[in-house]
Amino acid sequence: MFYHLIKNRDRAAALTYINCVRPRKMAPSDVLLRKLEFHSPIDSADIAAVRRLHYEIQELTAGEDFIRQGDQPKAAAIVVEGILARYHTLQSGARQYIALHYPGDWPDAQGLFLEHMDHSVCAMGRALVCCLSHEQLMKTFAERPTIGFAVWRETLIDAAIFRESITNNSSRHGTARLAHFFCEQFHRAKFAGLVEGNACPLPLTQAQLGEMLGMSLVSVNRYLQALRQTNAADHRAGELLVRSWPKLAALGEFDPGYLHQTVRRVGAKQSAG
Repeated sequence: MFYHLIKNRDRAAALTYINCVRPRKMAPSDVLLRKLEFHSPIDSADIAAVRRLHYEIQELTAGEDFIRQGDQPKAAAIVVEGILARYHTLQSGARQYIALHYPGDWPDAQGLFLEHMDHSVCAMGRALVCCLSHEQLMKTFAERPTIGFAVWRETLIDAAIFRESITNNSSRHGTARLAHFFCEQFHRAKFAGLVEGNACPLPLTQAQLGEMLGMSLVSVNRYLQALRQTNAADHRAGELLVRSWPKLAALGEFDPGYLHQTVRRVGAKQSAG
């Protein structure tokens, strides 16, 4: 296995969001396996196959696109360090952020099966992504179907997150909407190993929070102030601070079941009822 590390093109920008990097250094294959093992039954032969994959590492600076709307990808990306975001670009040039991605996530896995990208993917601060060619991935899926099923499950979990975000943005009041979003990001950051104490990186400006949650900048500021007054959570300088998880989860009506972070054992014997 090999990788080529592209040199940092903006050291100052990288240092700005250094907290986005996961606390423990792991090989890219280990980051990938760690995530897949959360929700899929991976055996030793599958692990060996993943470790044999050839990949390249690309380093991104804050705001840099990995792939753009309309591109025809030839490789899939897995987040190794930092946080990436998917977004749509409107005719006006405005953005609608539609999802965040943490270490181990596949932000463009659908590119394996669709002809072109219908959205863009960018870094929200310094990030590293592992690039795997579609050709070798399809070959690996044919040889080790369980890996293919695990990646498929990744796309299904992405779809579940999208469904939840639609419900959140359309059916919850501003403070509850913000609280639910913070709950999801904290929960996912914890699984990715990014939480330290009661804080995790969330390098979004208030304007970007608005573009994620369908709020104006004035509304984001107002609802964030209201959330602070509950002493449940705060968001400042690219960091999410959770002061009371039970209170925040109650405010956001948060149930993490849609994240499907439990291994599904296919063919497991059912207990007698």
